[in-house]
Amino acid sequence: MRRGSWSTLRQTEKKRVSKMSNLVEPALLRVCDLYKSYGDLEVLKGISLELKAGETLSLIGPSGSGKSTCLRCINYLEKPSRGEIWLGDELIGQAREGSRLRLLSDREMAPQRLEIAMVFQLFYLWPHLNVRDNVALGSIKARGMPRKQAYELAEAMLEKVHLRHKADAYPEQLSGGQQQRVAIARALAQQPKVILFDEPTSALDPELVGEVLAVIRELAEEGRTMIMVTHEVRFARDVADRVIFMDGGHIVEQGPSAQVIDTPSHERTRSFLGRMAMEQA
Repeated sequence: MRRGSWSTLRQTEKKRVSKMSNLVEPALLRVCDLYKSYGDLEVLKGISLELKAGETLSLIGPSGSGKSTCLRCINYLEKPSRGEIWLGDELIGQAREGSRLRLLSDREMAPQRLEIAMVFQLFYLWPHLNVRDNVALGSIKARGMPRKQAYELAEAMLEKVHLRHKADAYPEQLSGGQQQRVAIARALAQQPKVILFDEPTSALDPELVGEVLAVIRELAEEGRTMIMVTHEVRFARDVADRVIFMDGGHIVEQGPSAQVIDTPSHERTRSFLGRMAMEQA
């Protein structure tokens, strides 16, 4: 075996051992009995889950099952109708005043949202800013980081998604896959504790999906703490530590990714995975 290959294997094993060590720690993120309704339509019906530091969790399920709504509630882009979300010992989106809970204002919530970054289906890059500025802007505006430091951080994050050479380009000059990787770099520049991915490849042409998934795989191998909503079932099996299957606003089944996807115990999970296997064959 070549020296470089041996070094790569050793680094991968180190990351794996480090990640497994993190998984014995208490949960970093806890979602407790989460409900969300829009008028008479109840989208989430008592969702509870935990995410440990260094863990990758994937939410799978049919369209309309509540996966994306769950993510948006976790960082309070959507206000939950009921339930609590905890990041470590901090209650997200609410403050306890005596025996009552008060909803935080957007200004009060801003520091919490920095800790939980979101990567959306669409890229939402500023078209009038180059790639470097798109990634650095949040650090300057939200964290008050000096411009020089923010640009250095932006370039380091662009390097991580293999796009440092595009720092001076504008979004319209990039492919969809490159734009999504810039969006990932922007999320990383927040220096969050948790990253949420809401179907990050669903808006991409099929030939561009692989480059985005490769970056997410690298982040998982680094031990980043992530929740990913995806229809890429094979990718979820290979990359996620655990998989949750949702349907009708409920968690139907959850467990280690290979167990849920290879040998699901619930008939509804088997039916969904069988259909997805035919579509992705």
